[in-house]
Amino acid sequence: MNILGISAFYHDSAACLVQDGRIVAAAQEERFTRKKHDHRFPAKAIKYCLKEAGIAGKDLDVVAFYDKPFLKFERILETYMQYAPAGLASFIKAMPLWLKQKLWIKDVIGKDLGFEGTILFPEHHESHAASAFFPSPFQDAAFLTMDGVGEWTTTSWGEGRGNRITLLGEIPFPHSLGLLYSAFTYYTGFRVNSGEYKVMGLAPYGEPKYKDVILDKIVDLKEDGSFHLDMSYFNYAAGLTMTGPKFHALFGGPPRQPESELTQREMDLARSVQEVTEEAVIRMARHVRKETGLSKICLAGGVALNCVANGVLLRSGVFDDLWIQPAAGDAGGALGAALFAW
Repeated sequence: MNILGISAFYHDSAACLVQDGRIVAAAQEERFTRKKHDHRFPAKAIKYCLKEAGIAGKDLDVVAFYDKPFLKFERILETYMQYAPAGLASFIKAMPLWLKQKLWIKDVIGKDLGFEGTILFPEHHESHAASAFFPSPFQDAAFLTMDGVGEWTTTSWGEGRGNRITLLGEIPFPHSLGLLYSAFTYYTGFRVNSGEYKVMGLAPYGEPKYKDVILDKIVDLKEDGSFHLDMSYFNYAAGLTMTGPKFHALFGGPPRQPESELTQREMDLARSVQEVTEEAVIRMARHVRKETGLSKICLAGGVALNCVANGVLLRSGVFDDLWIQPAAGDAGGALGAALFAW
C-alpha cells in the first residue's frame, strides 16, 4: 500500500511517502527550490519521495492532502463577510489564488502525478494529531495541537489509542495562540510564519513587563487553558496586517520597522508574549491530563516548535513523558495526512 501525503499552498509545502505504514521518505519543497517556506505545490519533493520508494505516480494507492480546502474557503468567505467592507483589499488579493489553484487540489494532483485513484482530505488538525501520535513511541497518549489556524480550528486536543486518534476538544478561529504569537512577531518587526523563533530567542533578554497587560486587555485565558482574544486589537481576520491601531496604542507606538535597531521594548514584548504562551500551554496540558487520564502527551502544530514552552511543560511534571513531532509545522502535515490515511 503506497500512500503519498501532501501539504501545500499556505507555507512550508512538503511531501511524504508511506509504504505499508512505514515512512519511506519525507521532504520539504524548500530544500529543492531553495526558496524559504516555499508554499507552492511540492512537485520536487513528491518526485524525490517517489524516487526513494522506487515507484511512479501510477503506483500510488492513495494520496492524502493535509486539510480540507473547501472548509477553509468557507471560513475565509464567512470571515470576510463578517468584517465587510473592511476586508475588501485583502479579499481581492486572496481570491485569485483560491479560484485558480487552491480549490482544485484534485485536478492539480491528477495532472502532476497522472493519478486517478483515491484522494483523501483529513482535517488540518487531524493531520497534525496524526503526525504527533502515530510516529511516537507510545501505544496510548494524549495529544495537543496548536497553530495559527487550519480550516476553523486553531487548537485541538484528544487521545490516541493504537491505530486511532480521537479529537475531544478544540478552539475555533479567530481565537488562536499561534496568531497571537505571530501578531507580536509582526509588531516586533519580524516576518510572520518565519520569524517567530526570533521572538522566542529574544525573550530571555527582556522582562515580562507587558504580560499583565496582554492578559488583562487582549487575552482572556481561562483556568482550563481555553482563551478568547479581543479582536478589536488585531487586523489579521480580514486585513493585510496582524495588528491594528488599538494594539499599537496599547503598547506605545507603531510596529518596529524590519531590520531597524532592536530595543529593550522589543525584548520585553517578546518575553511577555512568551510567558503568556507558556502559561496557556501549561493550563491546556493540565486540562488534557485531567480529561483523558493519560500520562503521556504528543505535540504538533506550529506552536509546538516553541521549544522553550515545551521545556517548561516537560519540567512541570503535568505529564510523565512527552513526544514532539520534529516537523511540527505545516510541513509535518504531509506526514500526518499519509499516516492518517494509512
